[in-house]
Formats: sequence, C-alpha cells, structure tokens
Amino acid sequence: MCGIVAYIGEKEAFPIVLKGLKRLEYRGYDSSGIAINNNLRLSLLKKQGKVAELEKNAEGRDTGGNVGIGHTRWATHGEPNDINAHPHLSGNGKFALVHNGIIENYAILKKELISRGHVFKSETDTEVLMHLIEDIIEKQDVSLFEGVRQALHEVHGAYAIVIISKENNQELIAARKSSPLVVGIGKDEFFVASDATPIVEYTKNVVYLEDGEIARLSLDSGLKIKTIGNVEKTPYIQELELQLEALEKGGYEHFMLKEIFEQPRSIMDCMRGRLNLKNSALLHLAE
Repeated sequence: MCGIVAYIGEKEAFPIVLKGLKRLEYRGYDSSGIAINNNLRLSLLKKQGKVAELEKNAEGRDTGGNVGIGHTRWATHGEPNDINAHPHLSGNGKFALVHNGIIENYAILKKELISRGHVFKSETDTEVLMHLIEDIIEKQDVSLFEGVRQALHEVHGAYAIVIISKENNQELIAARKSSPLVVGIGKDEFFVASDATPIVEYTKNVVYLEDGEIARLSLDSGLKIKTIGNVEKTPYIQELELQLEALEKGGYEHFMLKEIFEQPRSIMDCMRGRLNLKNSALLHLAE
C-alpha cells in the first residue's frame, strides 16, 4: 500500500518528510522518493528499495527547502525501479506530484496527451495525471489549484495526491477520492499524510479530507478547501487521540514482532469493561 507525506512551513522539509516515510514503512512498498522546493527549484530524489537507500542516496546532496513531498510506492503501473518511483515531474519541470490509488482511464488520457506533444518517462498512471494538470494550466492560464480541480473532473478512479510547484514555496495542493488523506495543522506549518502516523509527533490538530475535496495549504492564507465542483467547504478540525508511543517499534526488530508480543495486552484491552476479574463474571453482554 502506497504512502504519502508532505510538509510546508518554516522548518527544513526533507528530514520531516524522510522521517514520515519511515513511519509509513509498515504499509509495505518497493521504492520511495522525495521532491523539495529548494530555493524555487525542484530537487528530486527517487530510489528503488528501502527508505534507507533513499536516505543514503541523499548524502551530500543539497536537500534544503521548506516545502516537500514524499512517497513510498507499491508498484501497480510499471515495474519497481527508480524511474517509476514517485514523485513524478511535469513535462516542463515546474511541478511534482505524489499519488496513491489508480487512475483507471490513464491510457486514454495518455494517448490524447501524446497527440498534444507530451513525452512520458515512466510507465505510471501518476505521470499521466501530472501531465494532464500541466496541460490544463498552460493552455488555460490558470492557477495550480484550478488546474488540479479541472483535471480531476477528467479522471476516473481512486486517488490521494499532493502537488508542489517550483515557482511557489508558499503553498501545496492536496486532493482525495476513495483514498485517505489527512492534513495536520501546526503553528505556521502544515503536514499531509495518507494516515496520521507521520503527523502525530508534530500536531494533534487534523482535518480528514472528504471524497472529492481539494485543499490549498498556504503559508500566506492558511487552509482552504473546495470540492471538485468548486464549492467552498469549512475545514472540520479534529483532535488526534493517537499516541506517539503506539507508533514506535518499542525496541522490537520489526512491527510484526511487536504486534505478536502485544497480543496479551490487546486482548486485555478488548475485554476491559466486559469481565469482572474478581468474580470471574462477564459484564455488558448486551453490548
């Protein structure tokens, strides 16, 4: 299952995104990658294999920048390799995108985009979506947000996406349909992830995007949400109850081993309130 992490704020994005990818390793993956807006240029790192390989590949590279997106990929379209790994760039190199899910009509869209002069480097449906967004932005001279909104009208399937632009280090765009995406709200910073595990370390205030919603996360104007139909929505901020300790391996070599040894406590927690240990009696059976 693919994983997404993104950050925008005043801190360095790369270490936050990298740590978030490590927290998502439990989902399973075959490659990983990170794109950073580095002084209004996109720095892209992608690597087949574990996140540790990506981290090693980043040594000595300039990974500075306050906006970043990261991804762990489980291959669907195209074999596991560096080229098919996310993020994917637009043809003009101005935008980078990460994507969970499957674009079902990608082949039709790709054929049309090729007829318009687009050249693809990967075998993925994700790169097709990135080029479609680019095509709309260039031909209609619209903003990144509007380009994403219009592009999503044309795609069929499931997606959770996050996009950054090299020309703007003050915003990122996120959207979802049938694939989860959560926005973390900090002080002068935002986090995005496919689940809350990479976020809980930094903030407990989150917004879970609903199907068909697009979010603009801006350091200038805050969080704005609209539907694909261009209807503005009021963000519903929730407080996470998840504890960081529950996400760590707790000294075990891997998460499966941790889960095995946690079974007695998990069973006890499940039965809590339903067993009277003193009298060996069952409680609340009606529940």
